[in-house]
Amino acid sequence: MNPPKTDARRHHDPDVRGFASDNYAGAHPEVLAALDLANGGHQVAYGEDAYTDNLQQIVRGHFGATAEAFPVFNGTGANVVALQAVTDRWGAVICAESAHINVDECGAPERVGGLKLLTVPTPDGKLTPELIDRQAYGWDDEHRAMPQVVSITQSTELGTLYTPAEIRAICEHAHAHGMTVHLDGSRIANAAASLDVPMRTFTNAAGVDLLSLGGTKNGAVFGEAVVVINPDAVRHMKHLRKLSMQLASKMRFVSVQLEALLAKDLWLRNARHSNEMAQRLAEGVRAVHGVEILHPVQANAVFAQLPHDVAERLQKKFRFYFWDEAAGVVRWMCSFDTREDDVDTFVAALKEEMAR
Repeated sequence: MNPPKTDARRHHDPDVRGFASDNYAGAHPEVLAALDLANGGHQVAYGEDAYTDNLQQIVRGHFGATAEAFPVFNGTGANVVALQAVTDRWGAVICAESAHINVDECGAPERVGGLKLLTVPTPDGKLTPELIDRQAYGWDDEHRAMPQVVSITQSTELGTLYTPAEIRAICEHAHAHGMTVHLDGSRIANAAASLDVPMRTFTNAAGVDLLSLGGTKNGAVFGEAVVVINPDAVRHMKHLRKLSMQLASKMRFVSVQLEALLAKDLWLRNARHSNEMAQRLAEGVRAVHGVEILHPVQANAVFAQLPHDVAERLQKKFRFYFWDEAAGVVRWMCSFDTREDDVDTFVAALKEEMAR
């Protein structure tokens, strides 16, 4: 059968890849096939469809018998909805200063979610019970926002990982203070692939109450989910999702993508590949004199410091971002579709520019 005709035109070169973000990558072919599978005919809107129903069983297989998935449009929406569901109007969230909810969500947790972020400087993007205690106080002080949630990111914004034991220690510490624990898992697949453990090992088994489950950075077109692990800790998730404009009418097209990723091992294959490409990139960069890798390469991100002029010249050939432009720090991200040739070509260009 011939594919249907369309008036749409291709406006980019599909052979061009960079290292700016795993959001730059397209969708995995198996995800696109799943979207086509879900198309056609009518399905009940707003999450009452067969695909969203089936997704619940898949999510419980990963995160335990009490887990429930609430698909949303994007990661910021997932974080805002999740944090609203575990805070009062006077509540606050303790997070790393470098956390995505603090630096990359345009104030949405505070402006849209109506909550206060209590940030803690961390050298590696990771919280510890001791660091949490810098902000975990004043519950009876009406002059201070009440700490009610600890939010951690796995993998972190600096590409580092929490071990399951570290997350368990955080959860035990937070729960002892009456706080819940949220995990921002936009790159949770990369963390599980690197640690070589199931996602449940550092989520429900470690005491996490709810998480933002990423799909877009790992091969989906769009769509994430809030996964409620501990229903006793969460209030009015359904209403908050709608109030926050994150309830998709044709939700089957979000759910089927997550199903394609999670039902078998596509999520893991994609994450392993992007991690492997980051390791290949790091190995190549370490051989370039004058370039320093700043953080352990534990997922699919490489942070490096190099001369500013070299970085600017490289950016004319490859897309990537400065992380701290004044300090000459850049971030290079690998994706499920990054090829060995992409990495090797980039490293060769880096060597050439450093030698100029």
